[in-house]
Amino acid sequence: MAEQVATFETIKAIGRSGLGAPILLMVMMAMIIVPLAPFMLDVFFSFNISLALVVLLVTVYSLRPLDFGLFPTVLLVTTLLRLALNVASTRVVLLEGHNGGDAAGQVIKAFGEFVVGGNYAVGIIVFAILVIVNFVVITKGATRISEVSARFTLDAMPGKQMAIDADLNAGLIDQDQARTRREEISAEAEFYGSMDGASKFVRGDAVAGILILFINIIGGLLIGTLQHDLSFAQAAKIYTLLTIGDGLVAQIPALLLSTSAGIIITRVSSSQNMGEQVLKQLFGNVRSLVVTSCILFIMGIIPGMPNVAFLSLSFLSGGLAWLIYRKQQRVIAEVPAPVEHVEPEAKELNWDDVTPLDPIGLEVGYRLIPMVDKDQGGQLMNRIKGVRKKLSQELGFLVPPVHIRDNLELTPTTYRITLMGVTVGEAEVYPDKEMAINPGQVFGEIDGLEARDPAFGLDALWIDPANRDQAQTMGYTVVDANTVIATHLSQLLQSHANELLGHEEVQQLLDKLAVNAPKLVENLIPDTLSLGVVVKVLQNLLLEGVPIRDMRTIAETLAEHGSRSQDPDVLTASARVSLGRLIVQQINGMGGELPVITLDPNLEQLLHQTVQASESGAVAVEPGLAERLHSALSESAQKQELSGQPAVLLVSAAIRSMLARFVRHTIPSLHVLAYNEITSDRQIKIVATVGQQAELV
Repeated sequence: MAEQVATFETIKAIGRSGLGAPILLMVMMAMIIVPLAPFMLDVFFSFNISLALVVLLVTVYSLRPLDFGLFPTVLLVTTLLRLALNVASTRVVLLEGHNGGDAAGQVIKAFGEFVVGGNYAVGIIVFAILVIVNFVVITKGATRISEVSARFTLDAMPGKQMAIDADLNAGLIDQDQARTRREEISAEAEFYGSMDGASKFVRGDAVAGILILFINIIGGLLIGTLQHDLSFAQAAKIYTLLTIGDGLVAQIPALLLSTSAGIIITRVSSSQNMGEQVLKQLFGNVRSLVVTSCILFIMGIIPGMPNVAFLSLSFLSGGLAWLIYRKQQRVIAEVPAPVEHVEPEAKELNWDDVTPLDPIGLEVGYRLIPMVDKDQGGQLMNRIKGVRKKLSQELGFLVPPVHIRDNLELTPTTYRITLMGVTVGEAEVYPDKEMAINPGQVFGEIDGLEARDPAFGLDALWIDPANRDQAQTMGYTVVDANTVIATHLSQLLQSHANELLGHEEVQQLLDKLAVNAPKLVENLIPDTLSLGVVVKVLQNLLLEGVPIRDMRTIAETLAEHGSRSQDPDVLTASARVSLGRLIVQQINGMGGELPVITLDPNLEQLLHQTVQASESGAVAVEPGLAERLHSALSESAQKQELSGQPAVLLVSAAIRSMLARFVRHTIPSLHVLAYNEITSDRQIKIVATVGQQAELV
């Protein structure tokens, strides 16, 4: 036992040192060049069969193909090992075969005499059948599956990448999870690509086995009759049996490895190994076993049929069906019965009976209840927590919890999103289907129920999960029902973030800021501004899509300008200037050049005069001019989007707020910036000028 442990530790040490592969290659080269003793051939042939069995069992117990990602390399190494053994055994058979059946080792002798009964005609037939099974059935099928899997995996990569980006944007996963999933997709593509090539090794090995058989038989006949003066019959018997034994010893591990390749390439990722899947899917249906038992019983009572065999299998199938049925009934009986609900006595109403409105609510139809019930495997609760976490980090304040409840007034597959009790979004989802979203370019059509993505209004289809890979190959972005609801919720919360921020949330932000900057908060509230004014400024920033993560900069700006003006709009403009670097980076990233759209000087002057003449700051522009201006801005913004650049309208500070309100809901992709919000490290590139005479006439 101690010697076995020491040997195992030595093997582990060699593997850790990186010398395992070079040593194995050296051994294979030695087998080809250096003549081996029959005893060494027995050792290597036994090792080859053992290695093939280990590889087969690893593939059987792997839960998904990537769990054995080294399989293509193992397949190549084992194929080379087997070919090296063929060369070594051929040398021994041809050199020493005239001395008798055991001249090439006990393993070859056993397979040549015991397995095929010492009859070389039977041996040739058995060998031919093994080669046909390996070459025509298993290897050919595994090769075809490898080719198809590699092609579809590579074609589906863009769709899977878009699905990861969608989950990341919806807050369902973080950066680390997204990186892990991208690495898995890349590893999956590399695995199937490697398997496409590795399957050719097995196919070539089967062809080599046939050629080696004929070469050894012909060579043995010539050597036996011409060099060792054997009769043709003696030479045929000795060398054919040795060659057949050698071929069978090589073909059995080849057949095992071909089977391993077929198993791993046809595996579907699951939480169960293959044995558990077979028991659950093949023998989990009691009805199929009962029908099989009846058919076998009928065949067993027909005169002339093998009655004992058929009746035995019939009773075995029936007994197995009975055992599975009893097990299923015990599982049902173990489920606790529902507790009878006793109605409490009616009591007087009080203020506790007035239910407060939930800041964020999600109402679901009864068919969607399993999606939010953790006991039934629902994942929507975790997705919503991910959305809240992501939005809280991006916006800069804690997004309130989402209150989920069922609503029998809704249709079974409908959900409704509410803010302060008011519905802001409603859509229909199908829990047993997946949504294939058309991002703009798809190649081909797929069967499904026509729909529209509730978050962004894109055309979509509800498809069967089995068609997911096909849809991704065509260019669709495929997401499940949980992701549809979570993405819709994320989009609505982001667009209504200003409504979620109230006095309590702002006070929490100020208390948190006071830990590091107590004097700043003390001078700001209530000495300079009231809490209500600060709340309004922060709500204005969120309304315009500006996060309030940099609370220190915002507070310093308000403390500086609050003594001169108490107007929330004026203070918002000042805060935007202080946050200019953040705003521009959020729009254009780290690019040094910012493409912008500007207004014609005459039009901008006209808007200036209108704002100055209005005490309320509203703009009384002639309706026809306003419509043409809106059309021109929309066209310019659309051109920028098509060119892959952000749409930015750059105007003077006096009219920025007015124009932002003008395009906020109708052209949401257009960002309105003031000149003083652009930092000095950014260069401006004017790509269009709106408001020229020809455009507005």
